Amino acid sequence: MSAPTSPADLYRHSLRLLLDKDIPAWVALWAEDGLMEFPFAPDGLPRRLEGREAVAAYMRHYPDHIDLHDFPDLRIHQTTDPRTIVVEMRGVGRVVETGAPFDMTYIAVVTVRDGRFTSYRDYWNPLAVQQAGTDFTGSGR
Repeated sequence: MSAPTSPADLYRHSLRLLLDKDIPAWVALWAEDGLMEFPFAPDGLPRRLEGREAVAAYMRHYPDHIDLHDFPDLRIHQTTDPRTIVVEMRGVGRVVETGAPFDMTYIAVVTVRDGRFTSYRDYWNPLAVQQAGTDFTGSGR
């Protein structure tokens, strides 16, 4: 596959990689100095990951915790900066450890430079991790 050219195309491609549980390929979409932020992360969970290696370490075991099935309700909004998109979506699947349903709402502000993610602010719902069986980070919370 040729490299996605627009931020929206890159983002759609990244979702396919997550559904395929291809975390190394997903991480490869990041710029070396990419920044991932979780402004609503509760205490004990990271709020900022600096660099591709930090993103890789954070995401490495994601498929062991969450079995993603789909990203319904995907809406990608263009901004006045052609490198930046705003994404609204849901991630649905199941929690691997318990088999419980997983249904998370996301809003993300994503910036792409030279076909790579450079900034990804993930405004996921912190209330979801307070529900029993949704420890998808491996933190033991």
